[in-house]
Amino acid sequence: MSIAFIPSPSQGVWHLGAIPIRAYALCIIVGVIVAVWVADRRYKAIGGRPGLILDVATWAVPFGLVGARLYHVVTDPELYFGAGRDWVGIFKIWDGGIGIPGAIALGAVGAWIACHRAGVKLGPVAGAAAPGIAFAQAIGRWGNWFNQELYGRPSSLPWALEISPQHRLAGFENIATYQPTFLYESIWDVGVALLLIWAGKRFLMTGDRLFALYVATYGVGRFITESLRIDFAHHFLGLRINQWMAVIIFLGGVAYLYRTRGKVGPDVVVQPVPAGVSAGPDEPGDDTAGADAPGRVSAETRPATGEGAAPPGADDDEAGSGGDTVAVRASGGPDREPGEDGGDKDAGAGEPAGS
Repeated sequence: MSIAFIPSPSQGVWHLGAIPIRAYALCIIVGVIVAVWVADRRYKAIGGRPGLILDVATWAVPFGLVGARLYHVVTDPELYFGAGRDWVGIFKIWDGGIGIPGAIALGAVGAWIACHRAGVKLGPVAGAAAPGIAFAQAIGRWGNWFNQELYGRPSSLPWALEISPQHRLAGFENIATYQPTFLYESIWDVGVALLLIWAGKRFLMTGDRLFALYVATYGVGRFITESLRIDFAHHFLGLRINQWMAVIIFLGGVAYLYRTRGKVGPDVVVQPVPAGVSAGPDEPGDDTAGADAPGRVSAETRPATGEGAAPPGADDDEAGSGGDTVAVRASGGPDREPGEDGGDKDAGAGEPAGS
């Protein structure tokens, strides 16, 4: 046993009368709150609609929780089916057992539905949410600490994790300290979140590419921590199933980044201009602009010279008919010309694919 070690909590459940308050659930809830707060601030910073992220979260969070639990059940069915097992345990999420890959996959579906209903692009929302999701995962991993689960191999390192006898795996009853894989993954996720914030600004990444970077970097960290764990898992060709999943999502993220390597951001969400409302203090609306969208100020109505003259490309970004318009800033690129339907034609970077 290590002389210095990280102690495990003496309990992970408290009772408020007859109501159990579980630390595992609290970690998940706090993580969700942090993720929504970070995403909301980031989305509004690029011009996004206030309150939109909360609307998306009402779809993405339930979908993500269902996806996380389904992934766990599918990859560990023997825990719920078979002799001596009770399938009702599938619904006892507070006992632990959620899979992040499933949360990402089905949560993304929920986010897409919400964005489609709101008439906004998914890419900028995903990019705004990516660092917050990583922070949420970092917080959620502390639920494993309270539950004394998913620890790694025996260790005598100064930061080894002490596990109570009742939570030790069969064959390890006499070993007290182990690799704190929950801590490793939590630290990694914080690093991923900070990397995403930095990379988004440094490399002018669009939202879809930033989310792909999140997926790829998460895959690397998950592969490493999975290699340290000693709990039961199905294996294929010498690797745990979760390691293979980490490889798949890493390759998927890298492939998307390579495929979209020519895209330049960052995203700028332009709010739609209501019909009959002036587009600017020096640009009165023109209801007679035939080919222009309602509420849009035609280039012909701007003074060609003088104090009110509009600079070249001033009408590049206009609101579409469904919701927020996403303009992608490109340094040194040519001006874009408006399409006949009131939308943008991007002569340079383009809108995020699959958004």
